[in-house]
Amino acid sequence: MAHPKRRVGKTRRDKRRSHDKAVTPQIALDSTTGEYHLYHRAHWYEGKLFYKGKAIIDKTEAAV
Repeated sequence: MAHPKRRVGKTRRDKRRSHDKAVTPQIALDSTTGEYHLYHRAHWYEGKLFYKGKAIIDKTEAAV
């Protein structure tokens, strides 16, 4: 029967287990546009790049 050569410390064990809860992607609803997007990610909506509810880049103004 296999057994470990040396003990695994609490810190190393907990670091390995810390990623188990992030299995499914977290999805947020933008209050400005009403679009769903991943947390901490910018998203495009009608030619504008939104982040934290604010338009960062506006492609429609550049095209005029």
